[in-house]
Amino acid sequence: MGFVGSIITWYLAHMNYASITALMTIESSFIPFPSEVVIPPAAFLAGDPESVLCVTGTYPVDVLFVVLFGTLGAMLGAVINYLLSMWLGRVIIYKFADSKFGHLCLINREKVEKAERYFNDHGKISTFIGRLIPGIRQLISIPAGLSKMPFGPFLLFTFLGALVWNSILAVIGYIAAGQMDTIKKYSHELSVAILALFGAVLLFFIVKKIISALSKRK
Repeated sequence: MGFVGSIITWYLAHMNYASITALMTIESSFIPFPSEVVIPPAAFLAGDPESVLCVTGTYPVDVLFVVLFGTLGAMLGAVINYLLSMWLGRVIIYKFADSKFGHLCLINREKVEKAERYFNDHGKISTFIGRLIPGIRQLISIPAGLSKMPFGPFLLFTFLGALVWNSILAVIGYIAAGQMDTIKKYSHELSVAILALFGAVLLFFIVKKIISALSKRK
């Protein structure tokens, strides 16, 4: 089943506002855990409390509180990254990124450098925008801490970014709860559409990388 699978099984059996907050804190810190398996299932059960996904335990009944506590957890995890980065400094952070434990947490030097470049290119607002970008969102707090970004703006931008991201995930889960018959009916078409979308996004990034490489040669 694996680590993530075990956590998901536990989460479905103990889903409540506290477990949502805890897992989103982990997701937003340096420990890798996808928010996509935390918020949508909770929002789904808020929209369909009689779902077969229910196992045991106390379940969220209000999708707004799912978003609220998910955002609280994301902020706590981001603050952990921010404070650790600010206190430990760049040298230790990069040593951690190069270590086996860092690699176990799916962090390496290239990812940290990418997050730093993004922060340097976009400034303080990157702590908002970066929360919406996969591969950046969990690490954007690190360069914010390294640069000693003022805590107030960091907290505000992190809150807004996490709120938008969690709202998107919650809407997906909540709508799915009310559209299960439609989803089952058109599951094949949806799969094809998702694959097509993924292919289009992949093609976009490939073309963008080729254009960037060609422009550097000139």
